[in-house]
Amino acid sequence: MSNFPACGRELPMRAAASTDDDDERIVRDGNVLVDGDGVVLIKDSKVKRSSIALEMGSKVKSIRLVGGDHEVDCKMDAGNFMLKACYLKKV
Repeated sequence: MSNFPACGRELPMRAAASTDDDDERIVRDGNVLVDGDGVVLIKDSKVKRSSIALEMGSKVKSIRLVGGDHEVDCKMDAGNFMLKACYLKKV
């Protein structure tokens, strides 16, 4: 049983999922994203430690899903970037 310290509620433990299996990872922007999808930026973003700014409406032809906080790896005219799926829209 798993225990929540704040309320004392207990839940049965589930079998631990393998983190090596990338097929079970689901990344969403409202729709499910998969490797090779085309996306569009829905918000302007400044690139840290650079004068580059990614503008809303910029298109990315082919994405690659990766683990971590920034789920999407992509190539754009300005370079290679890691982006969060919440700032993307599937085309």
